[in-house]
Amino acid sequence: MKNSKDYSKKIQKLYRSLSREYPKVPKVTHEVVIDAVIYAVISAEMSEKITDSIIKKFADYFVDWNDLRVSRSEEIVEVLGKDSHITMDIASTITRVLNGVFNEYHKVSLEALKKIGKRPAKQALEKIDGTTRFVVDYCLLTALGGHAVPLTDKMIKYLRNNEFVNPDADEQQIGGFLAKQISAKNGYEFYALLRHESESAKAKKETKAKTTHKKTSKTKTKSKAKTKAKKKTTRRKKA
Repeated sequence: MKNSKDYSKKIQKLYRSLSREYPKVPKVTHEVVIDAVIYAVISAEMSEKITDSIIKKFADYFVDWNDLRVSRSEEIVEVLGKDSHITMDIASTITRVLNGVFNEYHKVSLEALKKIGKRPAKQALEKIDGTTRFVVDYCLLTALGGHAVPLTDKMIKYLRNNEFVNPDADEQQIGGFLAKQISAKNGYEFYALLRHESESAKAKKETKAKTTHKKTSKTKTKSKAKTKAKKKTTRRKKA
């Protein structure tokens, strides 16, 4: 990533600041790999609090993950709650991923990934239909003992808006950069802190303020351009 040294200092400063603001972050570990995958699919779009609630509803409604796999999307949406494009996307992705796992391993389980090493496990996850970078990284971090910093769209937007990363860097570049700045033992804590901050009311307020400022700047620029155009027209008429 361009200017990585400058952004590295900003990330370290951000980490120290968030650690002081939100101390004692409990580490989350998924004992069952497929649990982490399903959790990640949901939490990529929903807050972790809502995701926790949905996982409990799934456990009460479906017999097991295979039952979830063969369920209709409309039925899954009902359990998810409000019918919207987001819940429909989540339901569709869940069935795609679970069917991808079943087609590859002939059962709804990914426990075999614990025996093949972190790099091969990551590659295996990436090949499963429906998995995203966030899903793969979250699974590595919380179920396979790997080193990664999962990034939701809100987290990426927060980092860009606050100039903690190069604005032209994509998700893969940002994720790789952060993994180099944050040690493996602090990986989950940094992820949790950054996610909390990106979803906070303060972050939303800052984003809204920056958007308003950009719109105001554009309006002023257009206004100036119109004024100049009027002056030129007036001068021509006088001539």
